[in-house]
Amino acid sequence: MTAAGWLQIALFCAAVLAVTEPLGLYLFRVFEQEPPLPRLDRFVQRLCGVKAEEQTWGAYAVSLLLFSALGLAITYLLQRVQHLLPGNPQHLGPVEPALAFNTAASFVTNTDWQSYTPETTVSYLTQMAGLAWHNFTSAATGLGVALAIARGLTRTNRQKTLGNFWVDVLRATVYVLLPLCAVYALFLCSQGVLQNFSGYLSFTTVEGGKQVIALGPVASQEAIKMLGTNGGGFFNANSAHPFENPTPLTNFVQMVSIFAIPAALTFTYGRMARDARQGWALFAAMAVLFLAGLTVVYWAEAHQNPALRGLALGPSGNLEGKESRFGVAASALFATVTTAASCGAVNAMHDSFTPLGGLVPLVNIQLGEVIFGGVGAGLYGMLIFVVLTVFIAGLMVGRTPEYLGKKVEAREMKLAMLYVLVFPLLILGLAGWAAVVPAGTSSLANAGPHGLSEIVYAFSSGAGNNGSAFAGLNANTRFWNLLLAVDMLAGRFLMILPVLAIAGSMAEKKVAPAGPGTFPTSGGLFVGLLVAVILILGALTFFPALSLGPVVEHFAASAGRLF
Repeated sequence: MTAAGWLQIALFCAAVLAVTEPLGLYLFRVFEQEPPLPRLDRFVQRLCGVKAEEQTWGAYAVSLLLFSALGLAITYLLQRVQHLLPGNPQHLGPVEPALAFNTAASFVTNTDWQSYTPETTVSYLTQMAGLAWHNFTSAATGLGVALAIARGLTRTNRQKTLGNFWVDVLRATVYVLLPLCAVYALFLCSQGVLQNFSGYLSFTTVEGGKQVIALGPVASQEAIKMLGTNGGGFFNANSAHPFENPTPLTNFVQMVSIFAIPAALTFTYGRMARDARQGWALFAAMAVLFLAGLTVVYWAEAHQNPALRGLALGPSGNLEGKESRFGVAASALFATVTTAASCGAVNAMHDSFTPLGGLVPLVNIQLGEVIFGGVGAGLYGMLIFVVLTVFIAGLMVGRTPEYLGKKVEAREMKLAMLYVLVFPLLILGLAGWAAVVPAGTSSLANAGPHGLSEIVYAFSSGAGNNGSAFAGLNANTRFWNLLLAVDMLAGRFLMILPVLAIAGSMAEKKVAPAGPGTFPTSGGLFVGLLVAVILILGALTFFPALSLGPVVEHFAASAGRLF
């Protein structure tokens, strides 16, 4: 742990804080007031046949599911026929059916899990018209859901509607994602990120062998990959590849861009609630969890792997799996950011982290991807925990729980618990199955607790729509492709539906004025209680699995026992 490392972390935190309010104000204007260029807004809606009528939660959910299903089908078909289409200078063949389904499910859910090697599997057209397109629409969809529950909680006129899904997606794309990504992509090109449609280059090495250099339209996909918290790399090495992430400046900007919209949404929420403190309370809870995890990762990776203790290797820390251009501090920060924000992009291999260093990215995902989280997903996930926290606080003081003047009753709690239970059911149920059947264990590169960590991480990443991996697992088999596709789809949509249902239920409730017994939800006490609820639920759910994986691995390595 060095002063330079801590300085980089401090600059990152300052940059995120600096963009939170102005971007949050812009998002509030776009979605809750008249957006910039209103004529463009009306033109795009007419062009797409959208009628800007508010929808109930059920209509909003149906629109979302139909839109996602259509995108899933188109992306699957595009992969299967890419060999017949232009934009394929390498003449790549059709993607195998199970892998094509996994990839389509991955990108429609904002997961961007990649069981394949992009350079040798998907054409330029598939990258742009299928995968990059989903990077925009899946992020816009998550943003729409966050706005829907925010409206349900903050509106005071007891209406049954939550906005219009199609309007939210169009505005998110046209006014937020496209303009920001256009500027972002130009910046990346200025730093050396590729953007071309050339065929791959072949060179003869000094030893006389052949090396193929993959090219392509990288910058345009890289921008939305980070800003939309998608994470799918144009190259297999992801943000460790010099064509995706060529300089320390691009590395820093990529990390800030991952947090930019999720952090800004907390301020947007405060404006929607007509009380900025409500938004800052959510930001504070997210920041506390993020900084705690980052401290552990940086500490763990700044020390040598416990299995190598006693060897004269120097005080360099754990450099295994790190990109030497960035070092331990930047890799620890990137790993914490990408798993706290449901992004999944990596500039180091999490599989090579120390046991405790690898534990934190896994825990970040298993807490529900609420530590800023994905675009929209972090806010709506955190608001579910807010509802749970308010309910627990109400039980503690013996009065009906309220949030923003609206009573939290049995219906909301049943839906919130459904949201909470879907996540561990998917992760632990599917991981338990994969850990005992030959089709699951045959893909492992490691036995013992690290192998278990690889399995649990894969299903956590899928259900949490993160997309990063403990790369020792070969997931490109029929068993893993299909099972992870189900994991990703269920982790996205079976959790969105209860969120929208809670939003619809809360929107209809009468707002009561605050009284002497009202529990304040904008102070330090509430932030502490909210953080405690998140940690306790996560520990009660996943601690046994974590104990058998990275925790056991840490103690075994410290004792000199390698599995």
